[in-house]
Amino acid sequence: MEQLPNYNLEERTAKFGENVIKLCRDIKETTISKPLISQLIRSGTSIGANYMEANAASSRKDFANKIFICKKEAQETKHWLRMFKEYEKNKENDIMELWKEAQELTMIFQKITNTLRK
Repeated sequence: MEQLPNYNLEERTAKFGENVIKLCRDIKETTISKPLISQLIRSGTSIGANYMEANAASSRKDFANKIFICKKEAQETKHWLRMFKEYEKNKENDIMELWKEAQELTMIFQKITNTLRK
């Protein structure tokens, strides 16, 4: 897994999505893994896409909504990573690394959401 920069959230969410793709690329497609791969790639890559949309928001309310979606997608990604951890035991370390990053992103987006509410 590539080291993720902590200072640039746009780059960090993009690298996270790329690392999700790298993980999924190496998983053999089966009846069980195919829907898991699809769900994980969707949620893991949409964090960065929604963050890009937030940065181009037309209003404070639009920005807050997109950031909230980023948080929701990060939380969903944690769920799919948990499912993968059960399915793909030999990749547990990589999966846990991604899970920890998804957790950090969740907390960052929660903090932004809380700040916007003040």
